[in-house]
Amino acid sequence: MLRRMNHRFLAVFALAAAALLGGPVSAADISGAGATFPYPIYAKWAEAYKKQTGIGLNYQSIGSGGGIKQIKAGTVTFGASDKPLELKELSDAGLVQFPMIIGGVVPVVNVPGLQAGVLKLDGPTLASIYMGEITKWDDARIKALNPGVNLPGLAIAPVYRSDGSGTNFLFTNYLSSVSPAFKSKIGANTSVEWPAGIGAKGNEGVANMTSQTSGAIGYVEYAYAKQNKMTYVLMKNRDGKFVTPEAKAFQAAAANGDWLKAPGYYLVLTDQPGAGSWPITGASFILMYKNPKDPAAARTALDFFAWAYASGGDLANQLDYVPIPPNVVKLVESTWQTKITSGGQSVWSPKP
Repeated sequence: MLRRMNHRFLAVFALAAAALLGGPVSAADISGAGATFPYPIYAKWAEAYKKQTGIGLNYQSIGSGGGIKQIKAGTVTFGASDKPLELKELSDAGLVQFPMIIGGVVPVVNVPGLQAGVLKLDGPTLASIYMGEITKWDDARIKALNPGVNLPGLAIAPVYRSDGSGTNFLFTNYLSSVSPAFKSKIGANTSVEWPAGIGAKGNEGVANMTSQTSGAIGYVEYAYAKQNKMTYVLMKNRDGKFVTPEAKAFQAAAANGDWLKAPGYYLVLTDQPGAGSWPITGASFILMYKNPKDPAAARTALDFFAWAYASGGDLANQLDYVPIPPNVVKLVESTWQTKITSGGQSVWSPKP
């Protein structure tokens, strides 16, 4: 299954619309690039939208760093990033940013004898694993969190994202918030210098490498863990509760987000309070030009995003993503009408 998924992603790199939507790329198709975090739901939305409208989505799942570069270079109509850009960077680049979907980053392991949802970890222990300080699965710190669990004396193989990635940002942002040592030695960014482990490209690459490597631990967007039946970990959250990764846990974390007070929609949802909150939750964002060179292409893209907000919730729920709340959707659509313009006129307006 993982090999098939990886091949599908490679096909997306080569000819995204043809692989994803089963047909040749049309001039009317929407072009985008970036985050692998939301790719599973974008693929579902694109398939349904093309059936309804005939318009396809040519989306290159290349990581958030690549998406930011491509939108700044003007080679795509929209970029996608799981690391929100701060207001100054948006302003300097002439970009508008808005949240499209919410999901969770989940540690996954390949440890003989362990089933999904059995192993428990907390943030400081996870940070110590990725700093190379905890090197065996039967380490006393892991055993203390897992009484009664048979942990082998197997070497831990940390698997990390080798590309510039919003998933990296969310993961390292969380570890930096719970471990001062991780914050000072490694820090939070889309790309960091990992002291140990194996690099892999994209969520799909990390999933594949983790599944192929005995003793591995990796981190992926939950849809990848779910689709590939991976052995996910329970995480201890800020309130001291061990939580299962699932939509209601991501929703609990997202409920704390105050988008109205987030300049440029800059909001990070890691390590949120609440007994049911998943600690590594984040939104995935879309980046578009305030004054697009091709207003018709921008309008076509915004029509797709409006459809996804209005009609894509059930598909999102099936993959354990959390749709953007309706009040935030209204806020975003107002932003489109006032901020994305051509010749002083709004590029997009709601369909009657």
